[in-house]
Amino acid sequence: VKKLGIVAVSNTLPQDITCLAADRMLIFASYDNILHAFARNKEVVHTYGGHKARIHLLQPFGDHVISVDVDNVLVVWNIQSEEEYLQIDFDKATFAVSALLHPSTYLNKILLGSEQGTLQLWNIRSNKLLYSFPGWGLAVTTLEQAPAVDVVAVGLVSGHIIVHNIKFDETLMKFQQDWGPITAISFHGHPVMAAGSPVGHIALWDLEEKKLMCQMQDAHSTAIAGMTFVPGEPLLITNGADNALRVWIFDGPGGTGRVLRSRMGHSAPPTKIRYHGQNGEQILSAGQDGTLQSFSTVHEKFNKSLGRGSINKKKSKKKGLKLDTMALPPITAFASEVAHQSDWDGIVACHQGYITCTTWNYQKTSMGAHKLRPEEFSKHKPIDIYATAVDITSCGNFAVIGMSTGQVDVYNMQSGIHRGRYGKETAHEGAIRGVAVDGLNQLVITAGSEGLIKFWKFKMKDLVYSTELSSSPSGILLHRDSGILGIAFDDFTISVLDIETRKIVRTFSGHHGRINDMTFSPDGRWLITSSMDCCIKSWDLPSGCLIDCFLVDSAAVSLTMSPTGDFLASTHVDDLGIYLWSNRSLYSLVSLRPLSADYEPSLVTLPSTCPMQDVDVSGDEEPCDEMIEYVSPEQLGEQLVTLSLLPESRWKNLLNLDIIKKKNKPKEPPKVPKSAPFFIPTLPGLIPQYIPPEEEKDTQSKVVNLGILAQKSDFYIHLEEALSTNEYKAPLDLLKSLGPSNIEVELQCLAPEGGGSMEVMLSFLRMIGMMLNKKYNFELTQAYLALFLKLHLKILSSEPKLLEELSKLSVQLEETWIHLQALFNQSLCVLTYMKSALL
Repeated sequence: VKKLGIVAVSNTLPQDITCLAADRMLIFASYDNILHAFARNKEVVHTYGGHKARIHLLQPFGDHVISVDVDNVLVVWNIQSEEEYLQIDFDKATFAVSALLHPSTYLNKILLGSEQGTLQLWNIRSNKLLYSFPGWGLAVTTLEQAPAVDVVAVGLVSGHIIVHNIKFDETLMKFQQDWGPITAISFHGHPVMAAGSPVGHIALWDLEEKKLMCQMQDAHSTAIAGMTFVPGEPLLITNGADNALRVWIFDGPGGTGRVLRSRMGHSAPPTKIRYHGQNGEQILSAGQDGTLQSFSTVHEKFNKSLGRGSINKKKSKKKGLKLDTMALPPITAFASEVAHQSDWDGIVACHQGYITCTTWNYQKTSMGAHKLRPEEFSKHKPIDIYATAVDITSCGNFAVIGMSTGQVDVYNMQSGIHRGRYGKETAHEGAIRGVAVDGLNQLVITAGSEGLIKFWKFKMKDLVYSTELSSSPSGILLHRDSGILGIAFDDFTISVLDIETRKIVRTFSGHHGRINDMTFSPDGRWLITSSMDCCIKSWDLPSGCLIDCFLVDSAAVSLTMSPTGDFLASTHVDDLGIYLWSNRSLYSLVSLRPLSADYEPSLVTLPSTCPMQDVDVSGDEEPCDEMIEYVSPEQLGEQLVTLSLLPESRWKNLLNLDIIKKKNKPKEPPKVPKSAPFFIPTLPGLIPQYIPPEEEKDTQSKVVNLGILAQKSDFYIHLEEALSTNEYKAPLDLLKSLGPSNIEVELQCLAPEGGGSMEVMLSFLRMIGMMLNKKYNFELTQAYLALFLKLHLKILSSEPKLLEELSKLSVQLEETWIHLQALFNQSLCVLTYMKSALL
């Protein structure tokens, strides 16, 4: 109560809570016919299921809790064992229970009030009716214990409050309120009694002088649901169905209270939400209750209400909320800008079916100074003409307003003066469905229901360009930074138009209902749309694909994405709250692959203040959320020339190996290590292999061992086999795994003087031919062939068989290279032109 901040949030129950009560340790909440007990303000520890009908009254009672359902069955439960201690059935015709109270100091006794007006006092330990009060012939709506023992206040449906002594069955005093049934009663330590009414007024009665002390009219805009004085302090807490919780302090003259603290939301569902400013901390929200409110994503204490729209604020205040004929209809569209909000109004709004647009001041949290409407309607207000779309320039100086007649007007935000109109009479033939101003105040874009989008010069008001759309647009949204315009159509499709080229660059279809709202991500890469088919879809603009889609219980009416990209906010049909969805791609790996055409979205529960009991992140089980690593194929396509995946060091220096070896020659001979090396030497290659340790010999022989040279290498053996099988994959893979020096050694060994043969050399040339045919490992083919020619040019020129194979290779090489060279030259030519030409 000190700060009216949330202390704790419980886990959620499956349905709306209809009844609530608390004792010292537990909180009891019921939905439908089931009663739950929460411990530690959080988890459900007990469940009491035995009622056949909806529970409507609760009363904690020591180690027991009493519940009454609408079928008139009273059950006393043992809290710990969850068992029924007692069940009493009342006849609805003679005693329909409507109120329940445990009078203080009355051991094991409860007082029941009925719709027939009678009261009964029961001992629930012995299950006996102790006394029946005749009552006042009117239904009892509420019972409340007074500070004095034996005294109870009884609220009646007629608006009477009876202060009654139940010990002697005599009435001490009687009060009457004129606002309908008594909904709640609370006593203060000083002899003051407060009583609530269905219209939102509170009356304070002085019990010593038996008279009305003061009235607090319009404490809430709907019925008072509950009220409690804080013991020992001059504070009264009230709440009502208008979604408000207020703390009143009684410190002024006349005994009346003033609001000390309050927390409130919309009392009717929000229709439009937009982030305000660039820090992503405030969301402006317009509701069907006619109010404009600002909600903070950081803490509730920063929330503020800008109030209700009104034609004449002074007259409205005199008449009060109930009889306010000056109240404006709900806001349908608004635009806000922070650039000059401390100097003048920064928000402009259109109202449902109303011609005048209003301005609002965020800093003063009130309606602004100006009413913007065309001059010709200043005397009379037409019924069928109204403002439909609005935008405010990024500098905050001008408001552009579109009307249902097709007019588009510009107003100055500081003075409210009309600054011009687009088009001679009207900008469009049909109603305006959207207006947008670009970031530099150069262009105004308007969309008309006749299916045209027009671009106007902002200052000169001239038509620059007009483009016809495939069908009638239902709304437009401009992302100012990137100049992308999202257009929603009446046929449930969405198009994206680039305002630089004035061409439609993307078209998305997939919604099966009216598109309610759209929002861009701050970088302009995603477009998020909501529709009446209850889907929220995210479209990736660069790839033109649907990357995310989920279903919600009720359709999202409005969407807005935070300027910092961390949250998406949404409001839903018949729902008072604003829901925040976090952007998973900011803190975890999310694979933004397109969803398949037959993707079935899963139903997502709306986010609540606290997660469900068993937090199960189902997203992790879906394969689509894992980053699947892309492995490039060996060959991209059979028609394409494909390079290998090997690093340059493996093939680029093959021709210059002798130069490199000369450079790297050691200046002095290596010294023999005394002991075993720390690192065991390995053979060079992609797969490391250890060199077997040699036994030390005292005398080293200078005679070359011809036995070693005579051994055939794996590469040599594979090439020999390939002559008969014509399969060259194995020798090629082996060659790719070797380092440059080893490749040179292998190729040297192919010649007869290196222990090779003519057949193996022919086999090698055929392998090169196969690589050229298949068009893969193109750079390796060139490097291997160049080294082969360099090493064996003399032998090749003297052998007719090898020469014949070489001439075939030459033709193949020529063909491939000429085609490639033509492509390279063409690309280079276009690039050079693009660089040098003045575009």
